[in-house]
Amino acid sequence: MTVLDETDSLLRSLRGVWDEEAVDELDHALQSAARALDDGADDELVLAAVLHDLAHSPTFDAAAATRHDATACDWLTPRFGARVGWLAGAHVAAKRYLVATEPGYSSTLTATSVDSLRAQGGADVDGAYLAHPWWPDALRLRRYDDAAKVPGARGATISDVLAIAERVMRQGKSR
Repeated sequence: MTVLDETDSLLRSLRGVWDEEAVDELDHALQSAARALDDGADDELVLAAVLHDLAHSPTFDAAAATRHDATACDWLTPRFGARVGWLAGAHVAAKRYLVATEPGYSSTLTATSVDSLRAQGGADVDGAYLAHPWWPDALRLRRYDDAAKVPGARGATISDVLAIAERVMRQGKSR
């Protein structure tokens, strides 16, 4: 199975998987991609946005879902490169940071996100992330994540995502 076939299968496995109450994980992923595209994000950031919650797929075990940020990083990095994996892996740290530093941010979180925040250790500022050159894009990804929980909202298509994934892979091989 090729990386693109794996990605296609993984995305499709998210249909009917509910973490949030409003949208299933596939709609959440595709809306995240659309918000990134709307923001003019580069292909790597779009790909990280669409696949940041991939561990919610039934193709992974329950342990993977409990550490879904690390699972995303571990799955994405060998397939799409360090930046894609790191960005997806940093989305929980970005939420914890925004809760700790941005007044009112926590009131914008869904009930599910608030519950997961508790399990993730609550508000926190991790200096190791702050110094990282990709940190500003991790915060952008977090905003796409937060905005991608709207029933019926426009999302990217799986075909769009696979075209982006192919470009990322091609760019990685040309470096």
